[in-house]
Amino acid sequence: MPSPKISCLIIDQMHPSIIPMLEEIGITVSYQPELKAVEVKNALPGFDGLIVRSKLRITEELLNGDQQLRFIGRAGAGLDNIDEAALAKYNIELLNAPEGNSDAVGEHTLGMLLALLRNIVKADREVRHYEWYREANRGEEIMGKTIGIIGYGNMGRSFAKRLRGFDCQVLAYDHDSSVVPDQNATLCSLERLKEQADVLSFHIPFTPANRYLANEAFLNSFRKNIWLLNSSRGEILDLKALVSLLQTGKIKGAGLDVLENEKLNTLTAEQKTAFEYLVKAQNVILSPHIAGWTHESYYKINQVLTRKIKAFLENMS
Repeated sequence: MPSPKISCLIIDQMHPSIIPMLEEIGITVSYQPELKAVEVKNALPGFDGLIVRSKLRITEELLNGDQQLRFIGRAGAGLDNIDEAALAKYNIELLNAPEGNSDAVGEHTLGMLLALLRNIVKADREVRHYEWYREANRGEEIMGKTIGIIGYGNMGRSFAKRLRGFDCQVLAYDHDSSVVPDQNATLCSLERLKEQADVLSFHIPFTPANRYLANEAFLNSFRKNIWLLNSSRGEILDLKALVSLLQTGKIKGAGLDVLENEKLNTLTAEQKTAFEYLVKAQNVILSPHIAGWTHESYYKINQVLTRKIKAFLENMS
């Protein structure tokens, strides 16, 4: 068990179970979710660990003062708000918890796909306005389709697992050659995925290298007209290109849980133009970055993070 002298500062709202979980493995917890981002640097001295969600960016400037951090825990999957090079410079271990919300992401992505293919949101809206259009809402089935997944880590695997039983083919591409296949999808080249996919679902982290990976040229390189799902990061998808391809029919419909700019009152003129089109489009489903946001995942993230912190501290001793 880690030493009881290990202390950890938590600066974001967490499921209340995090405190007893950490205390059980011998960590003294200071829970300060009310701390403002600008106050965090001055609060760090004396703490061995820091747990964050997305309140602030973890940067070189934050870490170059009086701190003794051994680890930073990211309560969630995405690491795009953390400068990993800065952590390496100060020998700080980075721990995150993608296993904690992968089930939620898989379910939400499947839900978006079903809602798109069967016009569920559009039909619901119409019926609430006393409109009863059956033929106009004739949908498509998942069965017989090829689902293409880009990114076969925790989230991509979870989505593939949920597709079992739908009698569809699942192809997955990952640029990491160490990714191993499982029984839920066939790993393949990006070229094969582009040739065969009816549905394209993104499950990759954001990095500067994949900003606007899904641009007009990339999406046009798919042989078929496709349905598009994004429950990863908004910055990987060029919304202007998406709007253009929705208009031409190359993209048959889209389910987006994430946007490039999720602070909707700060949209640029170009972002606002694209967003206003998406809001009005009947073949687009939008949700506010909630794919991994369930009551269950809120708790499971704590379990995963505590387990990883415990293992890290035991390896140090």
